[in-house]
Formats: sequence, structure tokens, C-alpha cells
Amino acid sequence: MIKKIYKLTLMSFCFPLLIQTSPSHAAQPQQAPGSPTRPELTPQEVATFTQENYFSRGGLLTETLSDAWVPDEQVKTDESTPWVVGKDAAYQTVQQALNAALKEKSASPESRIYIKILPGTYVGTLYIPADAPPVTLFGSGENPQQVVLSLALDSMISPEVWRETVNSQGQYQPGDPAWEMYQTCATSPEEVVTTLCSAVVWSQNNGFQLTNLTVENSLLDTVDSSAHQGVALRTDGDKVQIDNVRLIGRQDTFFVNTSDKHNRYVTDRISRALIKDSYIEGDVDYVFGRATAVFDGVHFHTVSSRTADGAYVLAPNTLTDNPYGFLVTRSRFTSDDGFGEKNHAQSGRAWDQGARATGYIPGKTSNGQAVIMLSTFDSGYDAHSPWGPAATTNRAFRGNIAQDRDLNNIEFNRLWEFNNTRQVK
Repeated sequence: MIKKIYKLTLMSFCFPLLIQTSPSHAAQPQQAPGSPTRPELTPQEVATFTQENYFSRGGLLTETLSDAWVPDEQVKTDESTPWVVGKDAAYQTVQQALNAALKEKSASPESRIYIKILPGTYVGTLYIPADAPPVTLFGSGENPQQVVLSLALDSMISPEVWRETVNSQGQYQPGDPAWEMYQTCATSPEEVVTTLCSAVVWSQNNGFQLTNLTVENSLLDTVDSSAHQGVALRTDGDKVQIDNVRLIGRQDTFFVNTSDKHNRYVTDRISRALIKDSYIEGDVDYVFGRATAVFDGVHFHTVSSRTADGAYVLAPNTLTDNPYGFLVTRSRFTSDDGFGEKNHAQSGRAWDQGARATGYIPGKTSNGQAVIMLSTFDSGYDAHSPWGPAATTNRAFRGNIAQDRDLNNIEFNRLWEFNNTRQVK
């Protein structure tokens, strides 16, 4: 029997570089246009879904100048820097190092800040404000497991409990660079802090880079299967680059978002992000947000340990007039032993943000856009109906399979596949 070999450009810490399949063990890609529950793009249609096109437009929508973004081929980790974090280094927390760097660099706001983090586990949050110059955080270990930024944060706790958790040692004080970010959550009038205040690492700045480390919301299985959003990483700025990173959580692990400095959702700009050669773990909507994001060579791993009713990987809330939301290419989707013949995870669902009372309103409500292409799914994922009803509204998934279809028709979902394979565990 001749075996086909699919080579994915992923780091060995995520999974083996070579995935071997054969006709008896892997379902072949479906044919376009697919089915109403699993629409498939044609080669002609998928040709427009490229990293270049996803990154061709960003920033404020009122700006007419072209701002095409070409990310660095690799995030630099060999930069000499005075900002070193570690047990015996000048700074014991990343926030301390960042605060010191921002105060010194205030005279040259365009100069990139490099922060080197020595091996170890660092418990606490990290906030990077919108007016910071570009910031690069890099772990100095041999692999991402050796540097861990971690804290247990639950979206369902009160502002009082949140303050005690996040600022237990007075990490945030008036005059600190991230004081305003802290205050947007600390002074919330709501009963609970919500998803917006549940991130361990939260970056508002443009040009943020993260490499060779782990960010973990350690809430994990300490809560039940109901809504307990616990974000590991949240990014709001433009031109974000995540490379060789592990993001660990359960519900809402990675919030790749677009917000303003006052912690408010906005619709007047587009934020872009590139995530490469990384590992993301969770259970419900664990990669979500409004940014235009490309995931290249990423290992998505869905877990069942909280026994959630439904498991979804992607949950984009793309603006209805933006043709580009999430692009996933050359990636791998795996699941734990809780998923199989009777219980399946799903690739994702649209997030109809803000439409709970009104329901989905075509042309006004966000209409999440995603393409998964040239990727591999194990048998823990639903091969017949990979896309679930929309979050917030429970709008039933409806794929457009018309021969003359408009891929941005607001009457249909914009969640697509192209040339993916499915493999028995």
C-alpha cells in the first residue's frame, strides 16, 4: 500500500513533523461546492484567501492610504537587551521590566522594546498599553515549555475578587504605564468582570511580538462546564506576531481582538495578527475575536475535561463588510479521548456579537468569516457538520453552495473549507 505523506511546518514540541495517512485511514478531501453543512471552496475561489490579501488592509478604516503588512520572517530573539526577567535578574516580573522600559523609552516611542524572559513560571498578569512602542517578549529557554506566564482568572468573578487576584501585591499603581488598563476592570460597575477582563497577558499595542514561551490561564478544570471564560492571551493592536508559542486554557483561550484603549469593542479599524508554528488548547470558542488573523502551521487541541456540552475551536465575529477574518492553513486539529464516535468537537461557529436581543440582522450583525485549508482533522471532529450554530444568537449554520455564489452574501455563513483531510485517531 502506498502511503501519502503530508508535511506540515510545525515545531516538534507541538507534534511530529510528518503525518502519515493512507486511503484506509484518512478521508479524502471533499469536492466543491460541498454541502449546506460543510461548504467547500473551489481552487478559483480559494485563490483570493492568501496571507498577502488578509494583511493588505489594517488600521483605521477612515485612512485611505495603503498599509500592506509584511510580517518579519521570524521574531528576533538574539537582541541584546537590558530588560531581562528572572529569579536572579534585575526584574522578577515581566510587568516590572516593561514598566521600566516604557519609562526610559518615552523619549523615543518608535524604538522597539525587547524583553528577555529566563526559564521559570511567572504568576501574574501582564498589560501592555496602546501607546507603548512595539514590544517583543521572548523566552530564553530551549523550548516554549520552559518559560510560563500563568494565572487563574475567571470572567465570572466580581471586580472586588478580580482586584484581589490581579493586584494582590500592588503590581499596578497610579502613574504606571498600564494603570488605565487596570482601572477599566478594577472600577467596573458590573457584577462580574466579563471576558474583557479575564486575560493573563493583554496587549493593546501595535507591533506586539511573542515567541518561545507559554501563556496559560490556569483556571482550567477548576470550574464546571458552564460559561467561565478564561483568556490566556488577548491582543487588540495591529500587526501582532505570535511565533512558537503555547496558549493554554479552556473557554476563550486566545482573544485575537480589536478594541480601543478604553477597553471597548470598536468597528472603525482592522487589527491583523499572524500566528505561526504554535500550539493552542481549549474547549469552547477558544480562538475568537474580530481581528484579521492568519494561523499557519498551528496545532489546535480540543479537550473534553470540563465535559462542556459543545466544543468549538474558532469563533470569529468579523465585521460584515470585511471579507477576511480567520485563515487557517497547513495546520492540525486534534482532540482528546473524550471525543470520538458518539461525541464530536466542531471546527467552530460564527460569533453574532451583541445580537442576543435582536437576533442576527443581515448587514448589521457581525458575520464571522473563516477559511480552513490544507489542514488535518482527527476523527474526534464532526466531518458532516463541522460548523455549529452561532454563539450569542444560536443562528443555525447555513452554507452557500450555489454555483454562482457570492462568498460574502450576508444571508449565509462565511465559514469554509478547502482541501482538508480527516484521519482516524
